[in-house]
Amino acid sequence: MMNKKTSIIFFCTICLLGSASVSQAQEGFWSWLFSVKRMKEVAPMTDKTYLEECGSCHFAYQAGLLPEGSLRKLLDAKALEDHFGENAELDEDPRKHILTLLVSKSADKSWYKRSRKIMSSLDKDENPLRITEIPYLKDKHEEVKEEVVKTSEKVKSLSYCNKCHQRAEMASFDDDTVVIPDHGTWTW
Repeated sequence: MMNKKTSIIFFCTICLLGSASVSQAQEGFWSWLFSVKRMKEVAPMTDKTYLEECGSCHFAYQAGLLPEGSLRKLLDAKALEDHFGENAELDEDPRKHILTLLVSKSADKSWYKRSRKIMSSLDKDENPLRITEIPYLKDKHEEVKEEVVKTSEKVKSLSYCNKCHQRAEMASFDDDTVVIPDHGTWTW
Protein backbone atom coordinates (compact mmCIF):
# COMPACT_ATOMS: atom_id res chain seq x y z
CA MET A 1 0.00 0.00 0.00
CA MET A 2 1.38 3.42 -0.98
CA ASN A 3 1.58 6.18 1.57
CA LYS A 4 0.00 9.58 0.86
CA LYS A 5 3.25 11.26 -0.26
CA THR A 6 4.11 8.43 -2.67
CA SER A 7 0.57 8.50 -4.05
CA ILE A 8 0.79 12.23 -4.72
CA ILE A 9 4.15 11.88 -6.46
CA PHE A 10 2.84 8.96 -8.52
CA PHE A 11 -0.30 10.90 -9.46
CA CYS A 12 1.69 14.01 -10.45
CA THR A 13 4.08 11.90 -12.54
CA ILE A 14 1.20 10.21 -14.37
CA CYS A 15 -0.45 13.60 -15.00
CA LEU A 16 2.81 15.06 -16.26
CA LEU A 17 3.45 12.15 -18.59
CA GLY A 18 -0.14 12.07 -19.73
CA SER A 19 -0.18 15.75 -20.61
CA ALA A 20 3.17 15.66 -22.37
CA SER A 21 2.64 14.46 -25.88
CA VAL A 22 6.21 13.57 -26.78
CA SER A 23 5.27 12.87 -30.38
CA GLN A 24 3.94 16.41 -30.78
CA ALA A 25 6.97 18.36 -29.60
CA GLN A 26 9.93 18.60 -31.95
CA GLU A 27 12.45 19.03 -29.14
CA GLY A 28 11.20 16.03 -27.20
CA PHE A 29 9.72 16.16 -23.72
CA TRP A 30 12.63 14.49 -21.95
CA SER A 31 15.29 16.72 -23.49
CA TRP A 32 13.16 19.72 -22.54
CA LEU A 33 12.59 18.48 -18.99
CA PHE A 34 16.30 17.93 -18.32
CA SER A 35 17.57 20.98 -20.19
CA VAL A 36 19.53 23.45 -18.11
CA LYS A 37 17.95 26.47 -19.82
CA ARG A 38 14.51 24.81 -20.17
CA MET A 39 14.41 26.41 -23.61
CA LYS A 40 13.14 29.77 -22.45
CA GLU A 41 12.42 31.47 -25.76
CA VAL A 42 11.24 29.97 -29.08
CA ALA A 43 12.98 27.62 -31.49
CA PRO A 44 15.39 29.55 -33.75
CA MET A 45 14.87 29.42 -37.50
CA THR A 46 17.96 28.36 -39.42
CA ASP A 47 16.54 26.81 -42.59
CA LYS A 48 18.17 28.47 -45.60
CA THR A 49 15.10 28.22 -47.86
CA TYR A 50 12.84 29.77 -45.22
CA LEU A 51 15.27 32.56 -44.40
CA GLU A 52 15.79 33.40 -48.08
CA GLU A 53 12.16 33.17 -49.23
CA CYS A 54 10.40 34.78 -46.27
CA GLY A 55 13.26 36.82 -44.85
CA SER A 56 13.80 38.64 -48.13
CA CYS A 57 10.59 40.64 -47.58
CA HIS A 58 10.23 40.84 -43.79
CA PHE A 59 11.65 39.60 -40.52
CA ALA A 60 11.71 35.79 -40.70
CA TYR A 61 9.44 35.12 -37.74
CA GLN A 62 10.11 32.05 -35.65
CA ALA A 63 7.45 29.36 -36.19
CA GLY A 64 7.07 29.03 -32.41
CA LEU A 65 5.29 32.39 -32.31
CA LEU A 66 2.17 30.96 -34.01
CA PRO A 67 0.12 27.75 -33.80
CA GLU A 68 0.01 25.25 -36.65
CA GLY A 69 -3.43 26.42 -37.79
CA SER A 70 -2.16 29.96 -38.27
CA LEU A 71 0.87 28.81 -40.21
CA ARG A 72 -1.24 26.59 -42.47
CA LYS A 73 -3.51 29.55 -43.25
CA LEU A 74 -0.57 31.86 -43.95
CA LEU A 75 1.24 29.37 -46.20
CA ASP A 76 -1.84 28.36 -48.17
CA ALA A 77 -1.01 28.83 -51.87
CA LYS A 78 -4.09 31.02 -52.44
CA ALA A 79 -3.42 33.10 -49.31
CA LEU A 80 0.12 33.84 -50.47
CA GLU A 81 -1.31 35.64 -53.51
CA ASP A 82 -2.48 38.35 -51.08
CA HIS A 83 -0.11 38.11 -48.11
CA PHE A 84 -0.97 41.23 -46.10
CA GLY A 85 -1.40 43.24 -49.29
CA GLU A 86 1.61 41.77 -51.11
CA ASN A 87 1.95 38.94 -53.60
CA ALA A 88 4.16 36.39 -51.85
CA GLU A 89 3.50 33.43 -54.13
CA LEU A 90 6.04 30.63 -53.95
CA ASP A 91 6.76 27.73 -56.25
CA GLU A 92 5.09 24.59 -54.90
CA ASP A 93 8.23 22.75 -53.73
CA PRO A 94 9.64 25.61 -51.63
CA ARG A 95 6.13 26.38 -50.29
CA LYS A 96 5.62 22.79 -49.15
CA HIS A 97 9.13 22.67 -47.67
CA ILE A 98 8.56 25.89 -45.72
CA LEU A 99 5.10 24.80 -44.57
CA THR A 100 6.42 21.45 -43.32
CA LEU A 101 9.28 23.19 -41.52
CA LEU A 102 7.04 25.80 -39.88
CA VAL A 103 4.42 23.27 -38.80
CA SER A 104 7.13 21.09 -37.20
CA LYS A 105 8.28 24.08 -35.10
CA SER A 106 4.87 25.68 -34.47
CA ALA A 107 3.97 26.93 -31.00
CA ASP A 108 1.61 24.03 -30.36
CA LYS A 109 4.35 21.48 -31.11
CA SER A 110 7.08 23.19 -29.12
CA TRP A 111 8.31 22.75 -25.56
CA TYR A 112 9.97 26.17 -25.60
CA LYS A 113 8.65 28.25 -22.72
CA ARG A 114 7.53 31.28 -24.72
CA SER A 115 5.74 29.07 -27.27
CA ARG A 116 3.91 27.31 -24.42
CA LYS A 117 2.85 30.69 -23.01
CA ILE A 118 1.60 31.78 -26.43
CA MET A 119 -0.50 28.64 -26.73
CA SER A 120 -1.93 28.96 -23.24
CA SER A 121 -3.11 32.49 -24.10
CA LEU A 122 -5.10 31.29 -27.13
CA ASP A 123 -8.47 29.57 -27.20
CA LYS A 124 -8.38 25.97 -28.42
CA ASP A 125 -9.27 26.66 -32.06
CA GLU A 126 -7.90 30.21 -32.25
CA ASN A 127 -5.49 30.69 -35.15
CA PRO A 128 -4.51 34.36 -35.48
CA LEU A 129 -2.79 35.44 -38.68
CA ARG A 130 -0.73 38.14 -36.99
CA ILE A 131 1.53 37.72 -33.99
CA THR A 132 0.30 41.11 -32.81
CA GLU A 133 -3.12 39.47 -32.26
CA ILE A 134 -1.81 36.93 -29.73
CA PRO A 135 -3.03 37.77 -26.20
CA TYR A 136 0.26 36.79 -24.52
CA LEU A 137 2.27 39.05 -26.83
CA LYS A 138 -0.25 41.87 -26.45
CA ASP A 139 0.16 41.62 -22.68
CA LYS A 140 3.96 41.64 -22.96
CA HIS A 141 3.77 44.89 -24.95
CA GLU A 142 1.01 46.67 -23.03
CA GLU A 143 3.49 49.03 -21.36
CA VAL A 144 4.89 50.11 -24.71
CA LYS A 145 2.85 53.12 -25.66
CA GLU A 146 1.54 53.00 -29.21
CA GLU A 147 2.83 56.47 -30.04
CA VAL A 148 6.38 55.45 -29.04
CA VAL A 149 6.34 52.72 -31.68
CA LYS A 150 4.47 54.65 -34.37
CA THR A 151 6.60 57.79 -34.02
CA SER A 152 9.79 55.83 -34.56
CA GLU A 153 10.80 56.11 -38.21
CA LYS A 154 12.40 52.66 -38.05
CA VAL A 155 9.68 50.72 -36.20
CA LYS A 156 6.17 51.94 -37.14
CA SER A 157 4.46 48.79 -35.82
CA LEU A 158 4.87 46.05 -33.21
CA SER A 159 5.05 43.55 -36.08
CA TYR A 160 8.67 44.57 -36.72
CA CYS A 161 10.05 42.50 -33.82
CA ASN A 162 13.69 42.80 -34.85
CA LYS A 163 13.58 46.60 -34.84
CA CYS A 164 13.41 46.70 -31.03
CA HIS A 165 14.40 43.18 -29.93
CA GLN A 166 18.10 43.29 -30.74
CA ARG A 167 18.45 39.49 -30.63
CA ALA A 168 15.21 38.56 -32.42
CA GLU A 169 17.05 36.78 -35.24
CA MET A 170 18.53 34.47 -32.58
CA ALA A 171 15.02 33.81 -31.21
CA SER A 172 15.65 35.84 -28.06
CA PHE A 173 12.97 38.32 -27.03
CA ASP A 174 14.09 39.08 -23.48
CA ASP A 175 13.14 42.47 -22.10
CA ASP A 176 16.79 43.33 -21.48
CA THR A 177 17.58 43.20 -25.21
CA VAL A 178 15.00 45.84 -26.16
CA VAL A 179 16.17 49.12 -27.68
CA ILE A 180 13.47 51.17 -29.35
CA PRO A 181 14.96 53.15 -32.24
CA ASP A 182 14.64 56.92 -31.74
CA HIS A 183 13.80 56.32 -28.04
CA GLY A 184 16.62 54.23 -26.58
CA THR A 185 16.77 51.34 -24.15
CA TRP A 186 13.38 50.36 -22.87
CA THR A 187 12.94 50.01 -19.14
CA TRP A 188 9.93 48.13 -17.89
